[in-house]
Formats: sequence, structure tokens, C-alpha cells
Amino acid sequence: MIRHKAGFLALVLGLAGLPATSLARPAAAPSSAVTPAFERRAAEAAIWGIPLASFDAMRDAYFRDAGASYNDILYWSTPSNWKNQTTTPNSTSHYVYANINLQDGPVVFVMPPSGKLSVYGNLQDAWQIPVEDFGPAGIDEGKGGTFLLTPPGYAGPVPEGMRQLAMATYNGYFLIRLTPVSSDPREAVAANALARKMRLYPLSAVAAPPAQRYIDMSDRLFDGIARMDDRFFDRIAKMLAEEPAARRDMVMRGMLRTIGIQSGRAFAPSPEQRAALAKAAAQVHGDLMVDGQVSRTPWWPGEGWSTSADLLPLAKGGFTFELDDALRIDERAWFYFKAYASPKRLGAATFYVTQAKDPAGAWLTGEKDYALHIPANVPAGQFWSIDVYDLETSGFLRDAPVVGIDSNEPGLRVNKDGSVDIRFSVGASSSGKDNRISLTPGKRWFAMFRFYGPKPALFDKSWVLPSIREIPPQSE
Repeated sequence: MIRHKAGFLALVLGLAGLPATSLARPAAAPSSAVTPAFERRAAEAAIWGIPLASFDAMRDAYFRDAGASYNDILYWSTPSNWKNQTTTPNSTSHYVYANINLQDGPVVFVMPPSGKLSVYGNLQDAWQIPVEDFGPAGIDEGKGGTFLLTPPGYAGPVPEGMRQLAMATYNGYFLIRLTPVSSDPREAVAANALARKMRLYPLSAVAAPPAQRYIDMSDRLFDGIARMDDRFFDRIAKMLAEEPAARRDMVMRGMLRTIGIQSGRAFAPSPEQRAALAKAAAQVHGDLMVDGQVSRTPWWPGEGWSTSADLLPLAKGGFTFELDDALRIDERAWFYFKAYASPKRLGAATFYVTQAKDPAGAWLTGEKDYALHIPANVPAGQFWSIDVYDLETSGFLRDAPVVGIDSNEPGLRVNKDGSVDIRFSVGASSSGKDNRISLTPGKRWFAMFRFYGPKPALFDKSWVLPSIREIPPQSE
């Protein structure tokens, strides 16, 4: 019977024009050549793999810059300055961040009650798909709780008093934002105290949990933005080797073999291929900087502030980016180039608008001075803020003394009618008390205006935020 099967396979191979000895040969090593197919698929891989590469860059910063190990908890005891190099962080919240890995089994997370603080955060898997939200709008409803994070395929017990959060990947991270809603310094103290009540430890140590390690990252570099060059593909290959293959990704995983990324093989592109990979990443990067395939919708007619209508249905779907009959990889790429830590449930706590061009359609740039007039009665029940980001990275401008301003700033200058004038220029003082946000010569930038506790006047558009406009350079 075995002889008949071998003969049949030899016949099939013969009809295909292959020698029967092909049965015994190992798979050929990936080619070192750069073909048109290699170039095409490199670009598609960069678009498809952005969530993974971004995840890996933040994890690298966690290990390298913080000196952390899995389950250590990073917290920012003061609001972020430029050294928090992640995508579009705000300069108001106290951040809490931790990486987890479930290869050795489940991990326990203890979330304390929110109290009177504004708490908003979530657990993300390796694809940055939100697993669950925490805080008053999250699974714990602000009451806190103990949660068991379980790896793919886990069928073990869940201890009494714990709630299971099943992960689709082995890797994940937490990002919790603790946001003071006033200038009362006691809120910052309470935020830091809450951060230091969070716990992460292996289920195997539940009988005697180890002492929790907390690392304060205030004014320390956390360089967590993935650079879009040939190393971007090393990140994708590394993450795919660590995670199970989802059925939604089988076609793309097959295409990745063209560029040398496949299960069970080291990713080792030739120098020529690395040059082609770098070129593909740069092309995708250029597209993403100018919004690529995502349309921008002006929020107020005639003004430069906009939102992305394309993202709203995806946000309502829990940021899986699966909508109708498609996995929306273009929208996903754009989102994770601009942001991270999306919510599982779309809430009404904040609303954002962005501006990257002046009213004449020119990019905002660090060589010029600009101004923004914020009318009185901003429709934000808690407060408003504005931050500036590097168009190239979506992070804060490096070495900028002032990255943002909010309405709770103790030294904010407010006009007699309640309006506020903000200036954007090189050389803003580090105190931020002159209502200036720093720019960097040679850097294009964009601004994000956040409304915390948005009110109806924002949505019926009876209140209008004028565009950021260029002004003549002003003497100091």
C-alpha cells in the first residue's frame, strides 16, 4: 500500500514537472534577490504589521529605558514631557504602563478603586486590540477588582474572586491614564498613590505574591516609537514568532514568505533586500504622515480642525478593525501610526480634533510662528488641553521645553473676556507661563485639541475653535 502511495505522489510530481526526489528535499532557503514581488509585498507588510511593530517598540523601551521586567509597573508621577516618546500621549495625565507575557501561564492583575479620580485605561493584546477597559467606564465600573489574564487556549481554573480576561495573544500591555481634573495638587498625589496600588504577578505565586516593583518614569526617556526603516520588519518577524497565527492573518502570513518572514526560519534578509525593505518602509511612512487612505473631515466648516469619520464605526466595533466583510488594514495602519491603547468601548469622556495645515493649506512647520485664539466658554465640563506632535513620528517634539498647555495650568494667561491666546514658536520657556508651546526648526508638526467632558455646544457646533494661523515673528 505504501509503495502505491509513493508511486501516486511520484506521478503527481512528474505531471508538475518536478523530480520525485523533491519529496525528500527540505524547503529551499528564501531567495536573497529583490524582485518586483518582494518590493510589493514589503510595502503591504509594513502597512499590515504596524500594530505589532509599534507594540514591540514600546516593549523594547520598557526593557531598555526603564530597566523593567515583565509585570513591573511603570508610572509617571508628573504629567509627561517630551521624554515620553510614544504616539500622541497627552501632557496632562499621569500614565501607568506595564508589559505582560503569558507563555509561562496566567497573570493576576489587581486594579484598585478609582475613587474621585478621572481614571481611564485598558489592557491590549499584541495586536493592540483592546481586551478590556478599566475605570468608571470599564469592566470594574471604577470599583476595582482582581482579574486573571489567561493565555490562548487556557482551560484551567479561575480562582474564586477573580474575573477571567482571556487573551488571544501571549503578549500584552496595560495603559492606565490618571487625569487630575483641577489644579489642586492633592489630585496628583492621589493619582500617584492609586498607581502604586496596582499589582501584577503570576498566578503560580498567588499564595505568596512577590513584592511589586514600581518604576517612576517622570523626566526619563521612554523611546517607544517604531522607526520606519528596514528594522521595522525585524520587529514584525519577531512578534509573529512569539504569537499564534490567527485565521484572519493566514493570507498575509503566506505573502510574508516572499520577503523571508515565515514560521521556523530566522529572518535574514540580504543587504540588497534590507535596502529594499528600508525603501518600502519609507514609502509607507510618507503616506501615513499625510493621512494616507484615511479621509479627514473638517469639524467646523472653514476651519482647519478635523476628525476622521472613517474611524468612528471601527471605534464602535471595539477597534478590531473588522468591519462588514473586510479587515480594514489601511485604517488600522493610520491609527497605530498616530495613537495606541484604544478603548474597547467608545465613551463620551473626551473628544479630539487635530490640525496639521494652516488655512492656506500649507503644513505647519517649526520655522514659523503661529497663534491660536481659544474663545471663552470652551464646551469642556472638566478642562481642555492642546498638545503639539512631530508629524514624522506622532510623538512629542524632541527636546521641546513645552509640549502642551491645558486650562488647569496655574500660570495660564486668560483674557478679560475668558478667552485664551496660545502662541507656537521656537524658544518657549520651560515654565509654560507665557502661553507658548515649543516648536523645532525643520520639523513639521500637528496639534491635537482635547475636550475633557465635552458639552453639547461642541457637537451642535455653536462653539467654534478657529484655525491655528501663521503670525509674524515676535520679538522677545
